[in-house]
Amino acid sequence: MSSPDLEIVETLDDLDLDALRNIWQNFYGSPPPLRSPELFRLMLAWRIQASIDRGLGPLARQQLARAPVPRAEGLSLGIEAKLGRIWKGRLVEVEVVEDGFSHDGEIYNSLSAAATAIAGTRWNGPRFFGLREPKA
Repeated sequence: MSSPDLEIVETLDDLDLDALRNIWQNFYGSPPPLRSPELFRLMLAWRIQASIDRGLGPLARQQLARAPVPRAEGLSLGIEAKLGRIWKGRLVEVEVVEDGFSHDGEIYNSLSAAATAIAGTRWNGPRFFGLREPKA
């Protein structure tokens, strides 16, 4: 197969993660390291449709070019805002600074990077600091 067609999109709901990865591999090379079949299915369907339509149209490209650059979640709290939580029996704090998030003299470009450094394992920063409700 050289290029996918829309008929493939209709069959994605019936495929498991390995089959989805195989389709990605056949058309686009190395698949992304996703473990969620639902997310992978959506991403693959979009990628197939975009390749058939030759990507985004001129209007969509113009709108994206004019859109403001998204800011990392947590920066909207304002410079000098402090976020804290008890982690392993001690209070840890992160301060919002102009360049990102400061913790123990280090500047991190995202709240998730700061949370990961604190916890020693990957964390979603907004969830780590209680800015999001935990999943039910």
